[in-house]
Amino acid sequence: MPRLDRRALIADAALGLAATGGNHAVTHQGVDRSLDLPKGSTSYYFRSREALVDAAAQRLVWRSRKSFDEAIVDGSVPVDVMAAYVADLVERRRTDVLARQALLLDPTLAEDTRDRLRGCLFSAESARRLLVEHGSSAPDDDARRLLAILEGVVFVAVHSDADARRDIEALVAAAFPSLA
Repeated sequence: MPRLDRRALIADAALGLAATGGNHAVTHQGVDRSLDLPKGSTSYYFRSREALVDAAAQRLVWRSRKSFDEAIVDGSVPVDVMAAYVADLVERRRTDVLARQALLLDPTLAEDTRDRLRGCLFSAESARRLLVEHGSSAPDDDARRLLAILEGVVFVAVHSDADARRDIEALVAAAFPSLA
């Protein structure tokens, strides 16, 4: 298996461990066991736990950008794209959401890894640009509010039977009519 593929596989395993066992389940030995790799294999690719968690965070960023790009269709209404993306997070990418939530609880994370995790599902800069394009007079404040809505709906929907798509459509349309 090529080295890049092995790194992605290890990052994916770390995410799976975080999603099912919480932050403390993400260890080099835990990843080795989950992938049935020889002891020390994960350490070869990621020397420290911080490097392993950062690789998992980078993997989440990559998956999120890919998923968001797939949700965009020419001529899409912004709220429809957001609703489709959030529904995908809650349904198909639930493990990613749970892993991110677990990893963010680690008080020992380096600030750059924490920032990467904070922004891996939703981009504040992209939200700001979108709001500027749709006439926001306070794009920074509006972007913060939009991200709070998106993050809140994802959190609730992952931990309940809430309809994320419907909630995004209603809440975003009510708060930002220009996006609907």
